[in-house]
Amino acid sequence: MTVNPADPTQTPEAAYAKVNGLEMYYEVHGSAPGPQRPLVLLHGGVQTVDLAFGAILPALARTRHVVAPELQGHGHTADIDRDITVANLASDVVALLDELGIPQADFLGFSLGGLTALEVAARHPERVGRLVLASTQFTQDGYHDEVRTPDFTSPRLPSQADFQQMADAYTRTAPHPEHFQDFLTRTTAAAHAPLPWTPEDLRALTAPTLLVIGDTDFVRVEHAAEMHRLIPDARLAVLPATTHIALMQRTPFLLPILEEFLGIQ
Repeated sequence: MTVNPADPTQTPEAAYAKVNGLEMYYEVHGSAPGPQRPLVLLHGGVQTVDLAFGAILPALARTRHVVAPELQGHGHTADIDRDITVANLASDVVALLDELGIPQADFLGFSLGGLTALEVAARHPERVGRLVLASTQFTQDGYHDEVRTPDFTSPRLPSQADFQQMADAYTRTAPHPEHFQDFLTRTTAAAHAPLPWTPEDLRALTAPTLLVIGDTDFVRVEHAAEMHRLIPDARLAVLPATTHIALMQRTPFLLPILEEFLGIQ
């Protein structure tokens, strides 16, 4: 992220919290806590806060108190001897909110972070105000076939340059950068593991929900439309000419949608 030192909303505070056996890294951006709910950002698999949200964070932080953790094994947060599962990641996020004294927040989760946010909303509905699920499916058949059984010629999948960006970010931030390939294998397995939700779980969601995908995303447009039908008070946005990796960088399309839904002025 390009930081302007003259703008204090762009100067993050970074810290660690002890949660569930993790030394969990998190960043705090933007304004001080106030009457408006904080906004929690949850990054995608094999990403860092900056790699996932660097393009949109400055705009979000202008008027919001933003908390952005790095999940188990990601970025500055060291891995531990525990399966990387959606349930475990969601438990960590809730424990972090407890540690920070945040009873309720709005959530923006991308990809693996979207799965984590969905689990928080499904199991701890009182903790979620508004919910943005970006590139998020609720069953594994929500992915296109070439994602579930990777066809690396597919334009939907990350390019070699995208993978290099992930590896470089891991090398810069991870406590044990030599473990990247092992970590990539563990995270890929987590992303393809069975998911814990039923259609009834989606119908029971209480948070106003915005679903965002790209038209060339991992997630099928038909699957996102099914989620839109199941979740009460849901909205769906499909960004044109947008891949999975590009979604969080499509600021001309994405920021107005987020600003309207989250009430950012």
